[in-house]
Amino acid sequence: MIAPGFSDPVFQSQAAFRALLAALSEPGTLQRVTGEIAPPEGLATATAIALLTLADYETPVWLPEALRNGPAGAWLRFHCAAALVDDPTEAAFAVLDGAAGEPKLSAFNLGTDQFPDRSTTVIVQITALEGGTALTLAGPGIPGTRAITPQGLRSGFVEGLRENGALYPLGIDVLLAQGDGLIGLPRSTQIEEAR
Repeated sequence: MIAPGFSDPVFQSQAAFRALLAALSEPGTLQRVTGEIAPPEGLATATAIALLTLADYETPVWLPEALRNGPAGAWLRFHCAAALVDDPTEAAFAVLDGAAGEPKLSAFNLGTDQFPDRSTTVIVQITALEGGTALTLAGPGIPGTRAITPQGLRSGFVEGLRENGALYPLGIDVLLAQGDGLIGLPRSTQIEEAR
């Protein structure tokens, strides 16, 4: 039994797209997405809504094997007609468990000099968007600096984000997701652990 997707796809996907755009254009701001959906097991509400909004038959999706072969994979194939790929470099979108050791962010498609926009957008599911280690953000879309305190990121994840940012204009864009909340960390954002 596959759970329903959007009940009003046009209105709900437009609202979600605006929230996703705000998350990536104003890095570090908490955006809420609502769609009154029951996400499949393994996907946060925000992750499921983002994929319903962005993924389609032209955008391959990478999921961890347990999700790919379970209800989440079936739900995405049904609602988005998205191809689920084994190779992270083939993915337009990907979902990671923030605490999992693999794959590294560098394993995904970083784009090319001609087409930096064809890199993977990675949705990282974490335990909480607040209450963790403080990170200081700077860069485009941030007046001065902005602080976030995500919980549930594996050791070395912030270093991976810094290495990704050093590749700009190449590199992946990251969305942190938990519940119905999203925080965008595009490749242009400089990230430091607060001291």
